[in-house]
Amino acid sequence: QVHLVESGGGLVQPGGSLTLTCAASRSGFSVNIVTWYRQAPGNPRELIAHISRSSNTNYADSVKGRFAASRDNAKNTVYLQMNSLKPEDTAVYYCNADLWSLSEATLRNYWGQGTQVTVSS
Repeated sequence: QVHLVESGGGLVQPGGSLTLTCAASRSGFSVNIVTWYRQAPGNPRELIAHISRSSNTNYADSVKGRFAASRDNAKNTVYLQMNSLKPEDTAVYYCNADLWSLSEATLRNYWGQGTQVTVSS
């Protein structure tokens, strides 16, 4: 059984940076379209970034210019570089990805488990 594994969250001071990672838990799966979301306490889920297989990206206005999604298809890994972090960025961050099963030739959607990002002095 495959799932998405997220890492890289933590506590950072305002103005600092963190990089989140999202990858399939085992080989045999190709990570296709990936969307990053976040959910702050008491707030609804927010779409913040999107990256295609060919690394075309889109960003929410709230993170544009500060966050950058990227990917290494050889490593089957997607990243979210978060710079100039603000307290308002505090949230649980989730990746959502379509995974292509090489053996089964099927495409399914998966959610990462979420990783906490806290921006505080």
